[in-house]
Amino acid sequence: MAKIGSQAPRRAGMKQPRIAPNGNRLPDPLPNGVILTDVIKRQWKLGKSIGLGGFGEIYLASDDIKKRPGLDAKYVIKVEPHTNGPLFSEMHFYHRVGKSEQIEEWMRKKKLSFLGMPKFIGSGSHEHRGIKYRFMVMERFGEDLQKLLDRNNKVFPLKTVYTLGKMVLDILEYIHSHGYIHADVKASNLLLGYGPGKENEVYLIDFGLACRYITNGQHKELKEDRRKAHDGTIEFTSRDAHIGAHSRRGDLEILGYNMLQWLCGRLPWEDNLKDPESVSRQKSMYMSNISSLIKSCYPKRAPPRGIAEYFTYVAGLTFEEEPDYKYCRNILSAAIKASGFIDDGLLVFTSDNIIPIARKGVKRPAEGGSLSFSPQAKSKKIHEIPSENNGSSPLPQRKLRRVASATQSMQSSSLEHSNNSNSFSVLENPTPAMLLVMQRNLERQMQLSHLNGHIDKNGLKGNFFDNIKSVAEALSSVQKKKNRNGRLQNGFKF
Repeated sequence: MAKIGSQAPRRAGMKQPRIAPNGNRLPDPLPNGVILTDVIKRQWKLGKSIGLGGFGEIYLASDDIKKRPGLDAKYVIKVEPHTNGPLFSEMHFYHRVGKSEQIEEWMRKKKLSFLGMPKFIGSGSHEHRGIKYRFMVMERFGEDLQKLLDRNNKVFPLKTVYTLGKMVLDILEYIHSHGYIHADVKASNLLLGYGPGKENEVYLIDFGLACRYITNGQHKELKEDRRKAHDGTIEFTSRDAHIGAHSRRGDLEILGYNMLQWLCGRLPWEDNLKDPESVSRQKSMYMSNISSLIKSCYPKRAPPRGIAEYFTYVAGLTFEEEPDYKYCRNILSAAIKASGFIDDGLLVFTSDNIIPIARKGVKRPAEGGSLSFSPQAKSKKIHEIPSENNGSSPLPQRKLRRVASATQSMQSSSLEHSNNSNSFSVLENPTPAMLLVMQRNLERQMQLSHLNGHIDKNGLKGNFFDNIKSVAEALSSVQKKKNRNGRLQNGFKF
């Protein structure tokens, strides 16, 4: 007789239940070589299992049912019990957004040579030993980025981080254009292409949390939904998603948290992941004061270029506002170039293999991607965000400082400057495109002041209008640089 508190001996031959990484119990695996038939009667032969998800399993597969799929199989099949919901939601998303002709048309329209949106291939149902399964056929992909992070001390080089960011922005722009939010961007959901010639391709997968932000042609209101609160992966979940209100700006915020973690290795709230409310409060605090977020991640060294400006832009978006994806890509491209690298789209995951290009007055970036300038170059350097045709239009330094000062005074918590002369140069030297963001933030602050009853009969204090005047003067200065054809120098337009 077994003692109390000890485990009774297992019966001979009794199988232990299979448990998914998230703790869910999984059904028995489907046998190797079984034939699945999708909804259009196309047949697929199942190969070996290559991975477990939170709710199901992934197998190698072949459309040639006469032979068993080998290790070089071109397809995979994702299988879940019918009782699970994520694959059902994902299949519906792919039916609406993942058709090959849709993706190819978008690529032609946007003049893209690559888009990391997986293509829908097939789906159906299958019954085995009385259990009904739902399955979806997909392209086969390579390794996920989380495995690469784990092998590289949890960080990627600056160029690789921003190249990945630009790829994900392309995918998010496509998804958002079809009325959907992804809601769970993270390294384990980003997979490299499979096979020779695809090592610089990255695909966003797992649309189990994808949801619509438009209903009957109308954008959903910013409304708390406790049933969906904290959906996603807690360290990357957006402020909107923490209250159950998914948004386009939320997807960009999630991407920002990923890029920041890939750059510095750790986010400020990672010690509190078991307390979603605490994480939500910290994100709200940091997103209202971007400099404090960056300083928390880089307390003793200069932060890399670009990341503060990216977060500043995202923090200024309204809930229903369509993001300017091109502007965000420009921020990342400019940071790659300003840090001494070539913006060629190549992915290298170890910093030892990425060497900055030789540039006059620029030394090799120090850890974290900051730049060191010779005294002469430093005195002339103005941080610029070029357009996608590589144009730029810097403003006079005095105007830039006045506008930067005006913008900082409007923050709910004033941005603190780093002691390092290269830190937050984007906030000290805003570009014409950034000035537009500043102007919009000032206008939004005025509207909020009206709504909150902060304007008395004598009007706002002089500093407020001085701030607006500074922005207006700087914008006017840019306008005066127009050439005779009515366009701004170096490609900028207003």
